[in-house]
Amino acid sequence: MRSGSVGYPLTEEQAYALPPLTLAYVGDAVWELHVRMMLVLAGERQPRQLHKLAVGYVKAGAQADRIHALQERLSEREQQVVRRGRNAKSATVPRGASVADYRSSTGLEALLGYLHLAGQDSRLQEIMQWLIEQGGQ
Repeated sequence: MRSGSVGYPLTEEQAYALPPLTLAYVGDAVWELHVRMMLVLAGERQPRQLHKLAVGYVKAGAQADRIHALQERLSEREQQVVRRGRNAKSATVPRGASVADYRSSTGLEALLGYLHLAGQDSRLQEIMQWLIEQGGQ
């Protein structure tokens, strides 16, 4: 860590002030780990099958579908974080993902990263549980 860095968790304002792609970077890892743990705890043990099932939850299209359905459940601040993530300009788009899906999924990942960094663990868990309940593709 760089000297002079802030502690974890951040305040809501500190987390909100981070660039949206930084929030998405953290949110991607948080969501990926949550999905992997859920699959393992559900009894899946074969790496190939774990990967196949996980992709159904973490691919851009699946995340884009979920964030559209989730919007009405979000606070104004959470909606702002999603918009900032969705509108952030990324240099690349993964193969197999439309630009629209990738941008929407970046909005979801920014939200998850924001909640994690701001220490809003119960809200983060609530949203991730809802996302899991919607199922994989």
